[in-house]
Amino acid sequence: MMKKFLLFLLWCPVFAIAQINTDRVMMIARNALYFEDYVLSIQYFNQIINAKPYLYEPYYFRGIAKINLDDYSGAESDCSEALQRNPFVVGAYQIRGLARIKQSKFDGAIEDYRMALKYDPENTTFWHNLTLCHLQQNDYKSANDDLDHLLAISPKYPKAFMMRGEIALHQKDTVKAVTNYDKAIELDKYDPDAYIARGSIKLVQNKYKDADNDLSEAIKLNGKNPSLYINRALARFHLNNLRGTMNDYNLAIDLDPNNFIAHYNRGLLRAQVGDDNRAIEDFNFVLKIDPNDMMATFNRGLLRSQTGDYRGAIRDYTTVIKKYPNFIVGYNQRAAAKRKIGDKNGAELDEFKIFKMELGQGVVRGKRAIPQKTRRKSDKDINNYQKIVIADEDDDSGEKYKSDYRGKVQNRNVAIKLEPMFALTYYEKESEMTQQIRYYKYIDRINSTKSLPKKLIITNNETALNEEQVKFHFKDIDDNTSAIARNDKDAIARFSRGVDFYLVQDFSNAIEDFTQAIVNNDKLFPAYYMRAISRFKELDYKKSESEKDGNNQKQNKAATESEVKIEISEYDIVKNDFNKVIELAPDFQYGYYNLANLQASLKDYKSAVANYTKAIALDKKFAEAYFNRGLTNIYLGNNKQGINDLSKAGELGIVSAYNIIKRFIDKAK
Repeated sequence: MMKKFLLFLLWCPVFAIAQINTDRVMMIARNALYFEDYVLSIQYFNQIINAKPYLYEPYYFRGIAKINLDDYSGAESDCSEALQRNPFVVGAYQIRGLARIKQSKFDGAIEDYRMALKYDPENTTFWHNLTLCHLQQNDYKSANDDLDHLLAISPKYPKAFMMRGEIALHQKDTVKAVTNYDKAIELDKYDPDAYIARGSIKLVQNKYKDADNDLSEAIKLNGKNPSLYINRALARFHLNNLRGTMNDYNLAIDLDPNNFIAHYNRGLLRAQVGDDNRAIEDFNFVLKIDPNDMMATFNRGLLRSQTGDYRGAIRDYTTVIKKYPNFIVGYNQRAAAKRKIGDKNGAELDEFKIFKMELGQGVVRGKRAIPQKTRRKSDKDINNYQKIVIADEDDDSGEKYKSDYRGKVQNRNVAIKLEPMFALTYYEKESEMTQQIRYYKYIDRINSTKSLPKKLIITNNETALNEEQVKFHFKDIDDNTSAIARNDKDAIARFSRGVDFYLVQDFSNAIEDFTQAIVNNDKLFPAYYMRAISRFKELDYKKSESEKDGNNQKQNKAATESEVKIEISEYDIVKNDFNKVIELAPDFQYGYYNLANLQASLKDYKSAVANYTKAIALDKKFAEAYFNRGLTNIYLGNNKQGINDLSKAGELGIVSAYNIIKRFIDKAK
């Protein structure tokens, strides 16, 4: 009953605002924020603001949550509230600056980044964003001045040269732009943006071989962008590599099935090689997207005529002629089609119309030709129906390098890292890759009893709760509390409430409930499993906060010897729980996998490899185990074994493995 009372105090702002433990709620709220559970964290921060509206922290952290939910106005307002209470919070200027950028309030953003730099003058992120704000205002002198400061602080910062290249492009100096992109690639040969930017210039300069090489490198590093394949297809088209061109359009359509340019251009190429029926399919698709595209309509008419569908061809030609009544090629083709179906009078009328136009205007008859030139997508000149389509210059489709602002999510981490642990939960994120069904007989047996509020799943792709789910789990905590009050020996009720607490990021209460479930039933291995994960997450959050404090106070050295021992002993508790899981469920591959993750995080790489191997022995298609074993082998210097595992992980669906392979393949030779 005590827990239910505490929960009542926590969630009853009208009667008990002053009684909540704001320090504890702040810890839970920041847990939720750290694990990207933004909706939930906002609810916790609301409680603190209601209780102690004079604190700056809940406004600041709520601002971070809101900006991650694309609520830019709300984030700006919260950071302003935080700065009213404490004008020295550098991060609040950073987040408000970014929120203002997203609302095109560049003057305000510039003011914020200048204030942030006043307190932290060597912060590369602030200089980066300030530069991009000046770029947005076409203030190239200020942008270059910003970059001078940035490079004085960090002379090997590749993005500075990327921005210098962008400034040069705006000033029509492609030679200087390429020089800067060359330097960016020299400093970071694994950044696809640099290759994209340089490749785009090479395309414009008609240096198609160089463009092909640069775009191929970008694709190796980021193969998920359909625009890269479309641009490389253009380079290959000009190199007369029609097979490669066609393959690139196929790949672009695989990634983006609704891509207009890829379908249109593939239709032209299929027509060129005589694959008329499939070319018609492409133009049908284009016309489904845009029924008023006359060039696609005319090309389909030509193909219908080629395949003997003369009446269909005549319908298409007629549609185009109504829109372009002086289009001689259209009359010519329609006359030929009418003769094929025996409509001699109709054909003669079209031919007479052509004669009058040629006589009056000196127009030369058009003819079908292999497409050799390009046109912009917005070009509506019907005479360009045979030309390959390229994107408009202002098309925001992502085919060129785009400047990115830094600092949206608590310093975005782009480091190579292990796939996360598998948890027992009710929700998982949708994924582009085919989700493997994670099955284990004991978990299925628990689900079949319907003793839990939802179906328990095994996933390492956890998702944040939405508002409805947050309310559901707080209600379920109440329901389970009542059940426990009636029978405090009910292990499943304890386990169920532990999962609820885990989902609302209250790890301390989750650990307590899982512990009580174990006391009631020491064979309930999911309780050991979830207790270990809850404690590991709690330690992960504490470690991140400790590292942040260490970075902010460089004079403070690492923790004292006694503090280190305490931390190691806490990790030992996690390890013991995973070992107990393996003892109770020796065929549960996720026990070995999670134990290996723990060992890898503690730099015990040899033990980690051994346990990943045990997990793989139980499940030959365990992609995450191959991926993590591959990385761990690389950490040990066993690059060849690591690359083999990463290749298998990529084959099984973890496409980021290929990027890592490229980074380490030279070292493996």
